[in-house]
Amino acid sequence: MKSLLVYMNLKVGFAAGIILVVVTTLTIVSLRNEKNAPHQATDNARQLQHRSFVMHDVPRPLPGFGFEDAEGRPVTLSDFEGTVVLLNVWAIWCVPCREEMPTLDALQAELGNSVFKVIALSIDRAGADVVQDFYSEIGIRNLDLFIDPTMKTTTALGIPGLPTTLLIDRNGRELGRLVGPTEWATAEMIDFLKSHIYTD
Repeated sequence: MKSLLVYMNLKVGFAAGIILVVVTTLTIVSLRNEKNAPHQATDNARQLQHRSFVMHDVPRPLPGFGFEDAEGRPVTLSDFEGTVVLLNVWAIWCVPCREEMPTLDALQAELGNSVFKVIALSIDRAGADVVQDFYSEIGIRNLDLFIDPTMKTTTALGIPGLPTTLLIDRNGRELGRLVGPTEWATAEMIDFLKSHIYTD
């Protein structure tokens, strides 16, 4: 009987020890998660802000390239010196481009001013009229019309596919780029862009 009691006490003690180890481990993990929660939240916010932007370690100079406005007048990036530019290269035949255009329009309405401008640069060979018709069709009100019917911009800028968007600083240097469509008028994206617009 005594041996049985000793055995039972050892068994209960062993079980209690396992429970204690489990509880201690769970407590440590929980404390670590709470400690890391602010960092994880920050990292998640940054990911949302970038929305797949690939930012360069240092701004990159851009080659010279030209395009036209709605009236066919020549335009270059130097015409926007002193302005942070979001240059979106697109075409009407590109379905994702068409789908994101209203959000670019909303972004220009939200942030567009003397220090920031969205340039939606069409590479449609059919000319400015088809772009203007598309703008009218979907209700674009805030974006100016720019076009490069020669499509030379895609080669000059190394555009891998449409849409591709470049974030360009006030000195005409590329800060980063995003390949593919995104939602441009979200609070996270606006905050991300503001952090590059309003810098010393």
